[in-house]
Amino acid sequence: MQLPRIREGLYDSFYEHDACGVGFVCNVQNEPVHDIVQKGLEMLNNLGHRSACGCDDRTSDGTGILLQAPHEFLAPVLKELGAGVRAPGEYAAGMVFLPRDARAQTFCRNTFEETIRAEGQEFIGWRRVPVSPDAVGEAAAAMQPELWQVLAGRGKQTADQDAFERKLYVIRKVVEHTIAGADMPGMDEFYIPSLSSRTIVYKGMLLAEDLPRFYTDLVDPRMKSALAMVHARFSTNTLPQWMLAQPFRFLCHNGEINTLRGNFNWMNARQSLFESELFGNDMQKLLPILTEGASDSA
Repeated sequence: MQLPRIREGLYDSFYEHDACGVGFVCNVQNEPVHDIVQKGLEMLNNLGHRSACGCDDRTSDGTGILLQAPHEFLAPVLKELGAGVRAPGEYAAGMVFLPRDARAQTFCRNTFEETIRAEGQEFIGWRRVPVSPDAVGEAAAAMQPELWQVLAGRGKQTADQDAFERKLYVIRKVVEHTIAGADMPGMDEFYIPSLSSRTIVYKGMLLAEDLPRFYTDLVDPRMKSALAMVHARFSTNTLPQWMLAQPFRFLCHNGEINTLRGNFNWMNARQSLFESELFGNDMQKLLPILTEGASDSA
């Protein structure tokens, strides 16, 4: 049996592949609106058939959405944390997966706070991300980390938002390296899905339809963005994990990179030569650049 080849507009079934589902929607005037968030979630729901789910039918390989930092939503959070009024770009909100073990969680929090201050930025506070336990499958719930957001302000010596973004990258890498070297249980649950003054990521081992049910932030009308990037995952080369759900911090990817080990080795071989006028002495804090054991997309 041979299925007919379909050509319509830019679509050609000859190039069709089975893979994860990805999607992107934006407001071309760059106007943040809740409608874009809703459209992104609707698109993700329509891609549900491109992801895989586990034996309990409520645990998926992963779904998620990347949005612009929702200033109207976060402004009241800043006030509650005593940070007053901040303009967009003057602060960052990071999504953080923390260990369930109390001692490990405290260590991770302290490391984050100390690193933010050590890098000349302002630690503002923590916000627990509200979630609905009935919107997650049994297998996913058994692996679910503690879900928090960290708020940080731009330091007085940090020239502009671009410089702030670079410092946030340095902070993330220093925190990751420090926590990876800690010998205590639960550290494998720690992960930073996003840490930026421009974007934020909500993701997990959830069905596409359950993402906005689980993360109630997403249905708040103040959650506004001019873009939404979504991903429904079908895991092929790594076992499903909360941290490996996509989108990642800058991308979502629906293929498989078969030269992964070669790319990894080349990066490790070349990173000692890295230099940048923008990062300066911070460059050494970033090494190693790549995360061992992550998926090809990561």
